[in-house]
Amino acid sequence: MAGKIRILIARLGLDAHWRGSIVVARALRDAGVEVIYVGNQRPEAIVKAAVEENVDFVGLSTLSGNHMELVPEVVRLMREAGIPEIPVLLGGTIPPDDVPKLKEIGIDGIFGPGTALKDIVSHVSKRA
Repeated sequence: MAGKIRILIARLGLDAHWRGSIVVARALRDAGVEVIYVGNQRPEAIVKAAVEENVDFVGLSTLSGNHMELVPEVVRLMREAGIPEIPVLLGGTIPPDDVPKLKEIGIDGIFGPGTALKDIVSHVSKRA
């Protein structure tokens, strides 16, 4: 990837939490990553924005338990849109039993509550 790393960050569906996604967005911004923050979005809007913004990563955030429905939908729509190579990161409360299933569908990184911000920034930097 040439130039500045670009990441789209979205909260999945109607998930009302916001603090974690904002904190991660700020940490990435402070590390020199260009952050496109779109707030609450459905999978179709997330993928459309990822294509339009030509991002290097898609970061999804959830606390509402919708991850096993909406994350696979985002991945499917990314394939259909011709952008399956863009790494997808997921943050939020993800039960340990769901982690292998999400990795199997191609989620590049999963970050739960308490993950150090430097670890997220490092993951993005190493993958770029």
